[in-house]
Amino acid sequence: MTIFPLPAFNDNYIWILQDKDSSAIWAVDPGKAEVVLDYCQQHQHSLKGIIITHHHKDHTGGVAELREQTGCVVYGPKHLVNLVTHPVDDGDSLDIFAQRFSVLATPGHTLDHLCYFSSLEDTATNAPTPESPILFCGDTLFRGGCGRIMEGTPEQMLAAMERIAALPDNTKLYGTHEYTLANYRFALSLEPDNLDLINSTDLCQQWRNRGQVTLPTELSVEKKTNPFLRTHLNSVKNQAAQQLNEIPSEDPVAAFSQVRRAKDSFS
Repeated sequence: MTIFPLPAFNDNYIWILQDKDSSAIWAVDPGKAEVVLDYCQQHQHSLKGIIITHHHKDHTGGVAELREQTGCVVYGPKHLVNLVTHPVDDGDSLDIFAQRFSVLATPGHTLDHLCYFSSLEDTATNAPTPESPILFCGDTLFRGGCGRIMEGTPEQMLAAMERIAALPDNTKLYGTHEYTLANYRFALSLEPDNLDLINSTDLCQQWRNRGQVTLPTELSVEKKTNPFLRTHLNSVKNQAAQQLNEIPSEDPVAAFSQVRRAKDSFS
């Protein structure tokens, strides 16, 4: 199975999953139908299915047209009754080609946010494959950042971070926005001497200079560089509190909230 992005809008990526043994593809969060339809027409592929991480229009805006034109199945949050053919929630699973994906509820950015995880075991044999595990994480986690808390709570968002952090370190993380360099500017304001962060910033800047995407990232990289997976560290939470002119909190949820609010007001 091959995974690659189709750019949409200013900074969205519609992730495409392609089976090497057929002309079928799946799309993740197709906010713009014509992007997927044009790709299918140009490369003679057919859209078999869609998975949705959350209800925001830049992730769902193309679903109705794609479903109407292709008859594809759509997996996503159960309340999206006009879009979803197969509603899913935490603990459910679905098969895409030969891989099984588990559904992880990660409320925080939105209350309905779902992530889709596959250890990439072959569903026919239950045997592991050489590829790394993968997570389609929507707007929950980005390279160097996380989604704004728009509907949920800091407690929910921290729980989502902890749930993702518990996955295998070699998990490939497929977020849906090219926010990396802006995220890294904030991360460096908290940890200016973090060599892993400095090196990752330099690498991603080179990629963007060449017009390349900075995703997916790897969980092991995020644990070393992403402030929202590092809010337990005194260096991170103290600097965030200083930016807010607040006293650093010893409570994990409050400390996470300080880092998130510092990012929200960062310029």
